[in-house]
Amino acid sequence: MGFIAEQEWDGKVYSDGWTRPSGGAMDIIEPATGGSLGRSGVAGPEDVTNAAARAAQAQREWAAKSFEERSAILRHAGELLEEHTDEIHPWIMRETGAIGGKAGLETHVAAEECFEAAALARQPQGEILQTAKPWMSFARRRPVGVVGVISPFNFPLILSTRSVAPALALGNSVVLKPDPRTPVTGGVLLARAFEEAGLPEGVLHVLPGGADAGEALVADPQVPVISFTGSTEGGRKVGEAAARHLKRTHLELGGNSALVILDDADLDAAVSAGAFASFMHQGQICMTTGRHLVHERIAGDYLDALREKAEGLPVGNPATDQVVVGPLIDEGQRDRVHSLVSQSVDGGAKLVTGGTYEDLFYQPTVLSDLQPDSPAYRNEVFGPVAPVRSFSDVEQAVAMAADSDHGLSLGIMTGDVMRGVEIADRVPSGIVHINEQTVGDEAVAPFGGVADSGNGSRLGGTSNLEAFTEIQWLTMQGQPTRYF
Repeated sequence: MGFIAEQEWDGKVYSDGWTRPSGGAMDIIEPATGGSLGRSGVAGPEDVTNAAARAAQAQREWAAKSFEERSAILRHAGELLEEHTDEIHPWIMRETGAIGGKAGLETHVAAEECFEAAALARQPQGEILQTAKPWMSFARRRPVGVVGVISPFNFPLILSTRSVAPALALGNSVVLKPDPRTPVTGGVLLARAFEEAGLPEGVLHVLPGGADAGEALVADPQVPVISFTGSTEGGRKVGEAAARHLKRTHLELGGNSALVILDDADLDAAVSAGAFASFMHQGQICMTTGRHLVHERIAGDYLDALREKAEGLPVGNPATDQVVVGPLIDEGQRDRVHSLVSQSVDGGAKLVTGGTYEDLFYQPTVLSDLQPDSPAYRNEVFGPVAPVRSFSDVEQAVAMAADSDHGLSLGIMTGDVMRGVEIADRVPSGIVHINEQTVGDEAVAPFGGVADSGNGSRLGGTSNLEAFTEIQWLTMQGQPTRYF
């Protein structure tokens, strides 16, 4: 039996083993072909309630295990993801429409998330505090209990693992609701890795489902912390619902990141970076460059070179052809992308190249002559679209980069890195890369955005300690204090 044996999970969810859920089953659709890759179980609110109760029960025993035991299981899970790439990569490519390089990146980063979480389990649990009284005073970290994780379709393996692994390492149990469009790469893979790594039953539950399952997870009293990755619109709903229940939320939301290209930048490197950042995985990345801001002195050359790059990128089915751009996830996403492009062109923007599609394959698109309110410039497109505008000086570049509702990632291409730092200081952004494009994520680094991109850098590295533990004040003294 293979690592991802379909007969084991067909029509099922992972909750105390592979079980049939209350919501029935649904086909997993391959974006490139429209065919079925298998059937996933669909969790309903009842399944979420049962899973949360079981997770709360299992968490106590899991938290009581030594850090060495928890760390070993996290390491083994990461090793299993590395060992089974021959099975995993085709699933990522077919279920998410990814090219081979993206599949390799997902597996590598997900494994690194497990390894980093294994080290997190060994971190100090707190500190000794100063005290004016004759006792020992401690601030110690305790697991929060059950963590609810809601993950998206675009990088499902990474974006599930990023929350699941550190939450488990710190002694919590987890109820994971992956996007129902990507239940295998967002859920089954992790369930199988941790199952085989020896995670005790009941500690991890994987429940693909719709909005009703997500609402039940956010509302469940057994789940004090929610980690959500997805759209800003979805994040607002999660945040509002969680606030009613006084829950802590970690919201990793959308972006409309700017790549600022100064007049002293290496033009070829800038074009290469810009093309990658807008067209990688069809632009379906929260950190995608959604705004190319180029100094007017080189803007014409940049636009010509970017058009040439876009027209040279092969588009097709990554599972069968050597391509760079695959399909968008579904018709709804394709239609949204095309609507934003069409509205912008109708409003006066110039379609430099692209703007057409066949089935779910959208041609890499470059736009120019945009206004600040052009729909494909103002909004997160989440498609292979590169809007380009020019600026005359650094002051204008800063103003344009900062003129966004989002604040996730910022790239700055320049021959003078200190000029890049000065710009970084003035543009609100959770992430800044100087002489690099906007797409980048490492397990050891804090990740998150500001404004409509989320509520800060809550995940990654030691930030996970803040995300998935509570601080408890504990004192002790040799003899009780006598009162009255």
